[in-house]
Amino acid sequence: MGRKENMPLWVFLGLMNIETRKGAMVLLWSCILFGIACIPMTFYFSEWVDWTWVAIMAAVSVWYWLCIRWVDSNTGW
Repeated sequence: MGRKENMPLWVFLGLMNIETRKGAMVLLWSCILFGIACIPMTFYFSEWVDWTWVAIMAAVSVWYWLCIRWVDSNTGW
């Protein structure tokens, strides 16, 4: 996605290589599903996966959701 003149930097960085809303939604749902999958993995594979992955995926999912919401309400795809 190209940067529009009124687009904040955090939205541009979040959706920099995403061209369509469908691509952004696939990325959002992938992060959500990976975050959910990390919860049981923290119990069984605690030497490889810890709760940090769950926290990171939650934060990134919120960031992508806010970026998608901003583009939907301001510039459009």
